[in-house]
Amino acid sequence: MSASRERISFEGVRGQTLAGVLEFPVDQKPHTFAVFIHCFTCGKNMSAARHITRAFTQSGIAVLRFDFTGLGDSDGDFSDTNFKSNLHDVEQAVAYLSKHYQAPRLLVGHSLGGAAALASAFNLDTIEAIVTIGAPSGPFHVTHLLQDEMDTILQEGHGEVLIGQRTFTIKKGFIEDLKQHEILSRLKKLKKPLLILHSPQDEVVNISNAAEIYQAAFHPKSFVTLDGSDHLLSEQQDARYAGEVIGTWVRKYLPAPESPSIKTDHQVAAMLLREDRFTTHVKVGKHQITADEPEEVGGTDFGPSPYELLSSALATCTAMTIKMYADRKSWQVDECIVHVNHEKKHGDDSQASEKGGSKIDHFTRNIELSGALDETQRKRLLEIANKCPVHRTLESGEMKIETSLKE
Repeated sequence: MSASRERISFEGVRGQTLAGVLEFPVDQKPHTFAVFIHCFTCGKNMSAARHITRAFTQSGIAVLRFDFTGLGDSDGDFSDTNFKSNLHDVEQAVAYLSKHYQAPRLLVGHSLGGAAALASAFNLDTIEAIVTIGAPSGPFHVTHLLQDEMDTILQEGHGEVLIGQRTFTIKKGFIEDLKQHEILSRLKKLKKPLLILHSPQDEVVNISNAAEIYQAAFHPKSFVTLDGSDHLLSEQQDARYAGEVIGTWVRKYLPAPESPSIKTDHQVAAMLLREDRFTTHVKVGKHQITADEPEEVGGTDFGPSPYELLSSALATCTAMTIKMYADRKSWQVDECIVHVNHEKKHGDDSQASEKGGSKIDHFTRNIELSGALDETQRKRLLEIANKCPVHRTLESGEMKIETSLKE
């Protein structure tokens, strides 16, 4: 199951436009929003970032991944940035989610992004948990990527560095800023759940960094090895595994809030809160479900629409009726799939035409039967489908709805 995506942009602290992608879970309202912080000189569209975030959207988490200033689709000049400006970009991403959606509770950082997640978490009250992936124990670690040009950068004030087949201008101020951000000595004061993911085969950031972070951090803290993966989690299965581990871990420390309690003495009750657009909480007997409208009509598509629920009633009732009849007859129906579409069509009967082109509800139903059935049995089961209670109700024309306001 893939997530639905929305391209967004927000303003950086210097007025530049930062580009991001917000991925939502499908068929459920997100219980948690997270910000994903990419690795040094990487970007939001890096393969690992995409596969990791899509894996844990399946756990009900919406994820914003964005490009730092001067990278990817974001405006600005990368050579004018440093670790401090990266932290400001993270704060702006958190502020954007807080204003337009919901304050994020989770930071996930890859490589230097992991160090940024740890450093940012001290200043962001809404963040309740942090995840690092292949992270150094301090941002200064990134200078090993610059060693070939370090003398030039320090002597001339800047240098051209080749990283991942791309050339970046690194200024002396960038190096000096890295020295100002020490993380390990502060970790005991963080006191927020921390998950550390690292590969023993990481040749860019040695796994000893993970040990240093783990030893310095306060409980609760967890460590999971990404055995066999490289630093960038280049293999799709490694990235997805990391995302699935994060999604599972989040359930313990950031559990989904319970659905709003609906008290009713009726068979079904639906509750829509002002802040939820069209996302509606439904109590059906002992069960809780979510209904919504599609995005094209202003909804967020976190659940089936009312007419989709009506079509579901017809499909499920049909399948159950066929199964009950087949069992009673000892007929072998291995699988019954009922496909239903609903649309409004112009009426073609005399009553509809008198109303000047009014439309009537039209359901199309296609039944798929597998099993050792002869043609006579199949035709009989088709007749039985037309006798299902919901079918009869929809075609009866004798329905009446009484409505009143509850005191």
